[in-house]
Amino acid sequence: MRRRYILALDSGTVKNRTAIFDERANLVALVKKELSVYRPQPGWVEQDADEIWAVQIQTAEQAIREAGITKSEIAAIGITNQRETTVIWNRHTGRPIHHAISWQSMQSKEIVERFRKNADLLEEFRQNTAMVLSPYFSVSKICWLLDNVPGARELAEKGDLAFGTIDSWLLWKLTGGKVHATDDSNASRTMLYHLAHGTWDETLLQHTRIPHALMPEIHPSAHEYGMTSPAVFGTEIPVSGILGNQQADLFGQCCFTPGTAKNTYGEGSFFLLNTGDRYVQSHNGLNATVAWKLGDHVTYALEGSIFVAGVALEWLRRGLKILDSLEESEWIAKRVTDTAGVYFVPAFRGLSAPYWDSETRGMLIGLSEDTRRAHLVRAALAAMAYQVRDVYEAIRSDAALPIEELRVSGGASRNNLLMQMQAGVLGLPVRRPVESETTALGAAYIAGLAAGLWKNTEELAALWQEDACFTPHFSKEERERLYDGWQNAVSHAMGWHG
Repeated sequence: MRRRYILALDSGTVKNRTAIFDERANLVALVKKELSVYRPQPGWVEQDADEIWAVQIQTAEQAIREAGITKSEIAAIGITNQRETTVIWNRHTGRPIHHAISWQSMQSKEIVERFRKNADLLEEFRQNTAMVLSPYFSVSKICWLLDNVPGARELAEKGDLAFGTIDSWLLWKLTGGKVHATDDSNASRTMLYHLAHGTWDETLLQHTRIPHALMPEIHPSAHEYGMTSPAVFGTEIPVSGILGNQQADLFGQCCFTPGTAKNTYGEGSFFLLNTGDRYVQSHNGLNATVAWKLGDHVTYALEGSIFVAGVALEWLRRGLKILDSLEESEWIAKRVTDTAGVYFVPAFRGLSAPYWDSETRGMLIGLSEDTRRAHLVRAALAAMAYQVRDVYEAIRSDAALPIEELRVSGGASRNNLLMQMQAGVLGLPVRRPVESETTALGAAYIAGLAAGLWKNTEELAALWQEDACFTPHFSKEERERLYDGWQNAVSHAMGWHG
C-alpha cells in the first residue's frame, strides 16, 4: 500500500517552514529558513512578498528531498500563515505593488484614527467584525497601500489588482495565478468580514473605499482550493487546507471542544479559546475570530493578542546584551528564586489585549542596587506569564466557559521555568505536546481532512501526545499578590508621559 503524506507550508513572520507529516501525524521532515524584515521608518514593518514565496518553495523542495519521498506520494498541501500581513499585487504581471505590510506595522495608524472619528463606522466595525479597531488588522493596511502607491486605487477599481493575506498570495502563486481565495479564518482577521454572515461586509467595503474586486473568494478551511501548477513542483498536487497560524495552532493542539484553550509563545503571544458555534462580543478588549470552517459548520474562538513576548528576551540579548542567546534565559533566571520586586512591562509596541493602548511604552520598575542580571531576565519571563494572565481573566469574563487547562506551543514553551511560572500565575495545569510544530501540524490536519487522510476530529484528538505537564505551585494568596504587583506596574507604565 502506497504511503501518503501531507506537505504543510508554514509562512511565519521571521521564518518560513515546510513540514511533512505522515498518516500517523509523525513529522517526517522539517526545513526552516529566515525571512528579511524591513523597517523603513520607526513603527513601520514590511516584508518582500516575492522573497516569502521564493523561500517557501525552497524549503518545500528541500523538505521533500530530506523526507526521501516522491511528489506523487503527497496527498495534499496545507497552508498556514502570519495572518493580518497585507499584500496587493497586479493580476496581470503577478508583481506586488509594494512590500507586504506586516501585522506588526503601525504605518496605517493615522487611517485608524480617521476611522475612529466616524462613530457610525466604528459601530459597524464593532457589531459586524467583533474586533477592536487597530492598525494590527488588514483593513487599514489595504487603505494605506491604495492611498500611498501611485495609481493603485485606479487599478484596484478597474479590477487589475488583488489583495491577500499571505495564504492568498501563496495560493495564487502555487496555482499559477488561477486561484485567488482565502479561508474564513484568515478573512475574519481583515476587519472586512461579516462574522455572522461569513461574507465580505459590503457596507464596510463601501465606507473604507475598498473595491470588492480586490478581495479574494472565501472558502471553508478544509477545501480543495485548486491544483498546483506543474511549473511549481513539476506535477499537480491539490491544495486542500488553509488556516491562519494561530487558528492552525489551536487545531494542531486538538482544542476541538468549547472551553479548550491554547497559548503560543513566539515573538508575540496568542491566547485562543474555542467558543464553539457562537462568537463572543468581547467587553474586555478581545477579538472574536473564526477558528475554522469544516463544511458548513463554523467554529469560533475568542483571542487575546500580545504583541511582545519573545521580543522582550531578544531586547535583553541585542539591546542590553545581557543574554548571549534566548535559550540561556532559563538557567540565568534560575540563579535567583524571584525577581526581587522587579517588574518589566515590555510595551515596546504599546499594550495590546486587553488594554489596546498604543501610547504606552515599556518600563522596568522596582530596581534597587541589589538588582542583578538574573532578576531582569526572570522579570522578562514573568512578564510573559502575567500578560497571558491578563488575557485569561478577560476571556473568562467574556466567554463564561470553564477552562480546565492550557495547552502551549512556540519556541519559549520549551523553557520549563517559564511554563512553571505560567502554571503558577494562572492556577491552571499547563500541558506541552510532544510535537512542537503544532501550527504546521494544524495545517496538515485541515488539509488531510479534506484529502481523506483522516475521517474526523475525534481521530485527530487521539493522536495528541503530552511531553510535559506543569502544575500550579503558588498558593492562591501568593499568586494574587504577585499579579497585583504586575497590574500596579502596568498602571504606572500607562500613566507615564515622557
